[in-house]
Amino acid sequence: MLSERDNISHTMQMNLDEATDPWGVKVERVEIKDVRLPVQLQRAMAAEAEAAREARAKVIAAEGEQKASRALKEAADVISQSPAALQLRYLQTLNTISAEKNSTIVFPVPIELFRGMGTFGGGAASTSM
Repeated sequence: MLSERDNISHTMQMNLDEATDPWGVKVERVEIKDVRLPVQLQRAMAAEAEAAREARAKVIAAEGEQKASRALKEAADVISQSPAALQLRYLQTLNTISAEKNSTIVFPVPIELFRGMGTFGGGAASTSM
């Protein structure tokens, strides 16, 4: 109703013209200036608008995640072409972590390094890792 005020005004003017022409009265202008909506309808419209905004925000977030995943894939492709690049990235990450003054640094070591040793702490190495 709010977005169709002009159409409603035009329709009302045509109806009034049909009714008043036999009397010789011409209605010059019909305007809808103020529309009062019930509170319940206002709430329903606000909820609908909020849902639409949330839906758009989710779409934007999903598009951002999609772009980030593409960038990560491209970075992985570049790093996979050069083993030295992976080592440099690893060292850069450790440098960043150490700059944050953390008390604990997790230092991941590839399992493949331990498979060649054969034993862990005197026991037999498990082959099911």
